[in-house]
Amino acid sequence: MKKRRIAPNVSILGLTTFAFFLSFVVWFNMAPFIHVIEQTFQLTNDEVGALLVMNVALTIPARVLIGVLVDRFGSRKVYSSLLILMSIPCFAFALATTYWQLLISRMFLGIIGAGFVIGIRMISEWFPEKRLGIAEGIYGGWGNFGSAAAAMSLPALALFLGGEEGWRYAIGITGLLVLIYGFVFFFKASDTPESKSLPGAKRKGGLEVTSYKGLIGLLAMMLPMYGILGVFLWKLYTMAILSSGAAISGCMILLILFVVSSFRTIQYNRRSLERGIPDHEKYSFKQVFILAAAYFVTFGSELAVVSMLPLFFSETFDLGLAAAGLIAGSFAFTNLVARPLGGYLSDRYGRKLILTIMLLGLSVGYFLMSQVTGTWPLALAIAVTMLCSFFVQGGEGAVFAMVPLVKKKITGQIAGLVGAYGNVGATTFLTVYSVIQPGQFFMVISVTGMVCTAGMLLLAEPSRQGIRKRKMSRMGVPSNSSVSR
Repeated sequence: MKKRRIAPNVSILGLTTFAFFLSFVVWFNMAPFIHVIEQTFQLTNDEVGALLVMNVALTIPARVLIGVLVDRFGSRKVYSSLLILMSIPCFAFALATTYWQLLISRMFLGIIGAGFVIGIRMISEWFPEKRLGIAEGIYGGWGNFGSAAAAMSLPALALFLGGEEGWRYAIGITGLLVLIYGFVFFFKASDTPESKSLPGAKRKGGLEVTSYKGLIGLLAMMLPMYGILGVFLWKLYTMAILSSGAAISGCMILLILFVVSSFRTIQYNRRSLERGIPDHEKYSFKQVFILAAAYFVTFGSELAVVSMLPLFFSETFDLGLAAAGLIAGSFAFTNLVARPLGGYLSDRYGRKLILTIMLLGLSVGYFLMSQVTGTWPLALAIAVTMLCSFFVQGGEGAVFAMVPLVKKKITGQIAGLVGAYGNVGATTFLTVYSVIQPGQFFMVISVTGMVCTAGMLLLAEPSRQGIRKRKMSRMGVPSNSSVSR
């Protein structure tokens, strides 16, 4: 009997999803060993906090930069290079003998979190619009599971390897895995099917916009990303890791970088805007802005809530840390189902409709969570938490069912900008959480979700039909032509 051959696009989906999965394993390989590391290096609570902060600090600018590189050089080269290069700080962290070695290697290791953007572009080249949502959802949901896999498997691996240094071997093995898989991905993956060429943005200088309103919107979106990096510096100062002089110097550098980056963005886009943009090249930047806001509240709230949920359940219901951690882990575990389902429903029933429903459900879910007290039955509190997590992660799937359809040749840059806003959201919500009560924290996310839901009224749903019309216009074929796909 003949073996059934795996379809090329399914093979690419598997290769890319596993690359993202390994990225998350490496990105979060410190979490299971944080107490062991604390004891080994005799760290203070502030020093541990600084390690956690540095683990995500460079992910925001890295996602934007990686998006640019993907559009210029293709997903295969960029993803394989990222995996190979990120094995270096992973090995450095495993071999560290001082706190500053831990801190610096962890800072650079946060760049691997930008791998998400690469797969979004690659998968968009291999799947048709009617199956793009579920493909991107599987990629995102099962790739995100890498953080849970690290938490479940690495402690056992360290125990098997034995001794006080077991954590070093376990973390080192994750570095070896991404190093090897980087070469596997380079030789096995392909940017596009053989019948397609890779449309890419060849110009340098920043994200391409097609209107002056879009340029203003892009500049406005850049400011919070630099501002969040300033928040990181402030946190390091309050933890006594940085001196006031170092923190002020860092903020000044960020300000200079923002001014230079803004100038380059204006310069890059000014000439083409002055010449005029052909209709077939235009896209609405408002779509990017709204999708970034939606990812801010979906993925941003997920990262923030997963960080505080164990303590919330422990204090609210007087649970042990193990039981509270297990309940909190279920919030992220639903990624395996909810994110692909959000993409599938978007394919089936319309992307704008499903994202609107998910954002509305998220808002209601967080409102209900804001009402949870110790008088609630524990089972009901868990049910509300799971319901909320479904809409949160379903919304993430719905966002990236739309992102690749905005403008094809700059999908990487758009995905990078939208993805970065997920991390901006996480930092914003965690900063808010540090100054208010948990119930108020959930309410803030709920209100933010309602604002994003209202913003969906302004969103025009992108589709590859629009891309097809732009191509036909460029070829001089009327948009209502009956030319086949």
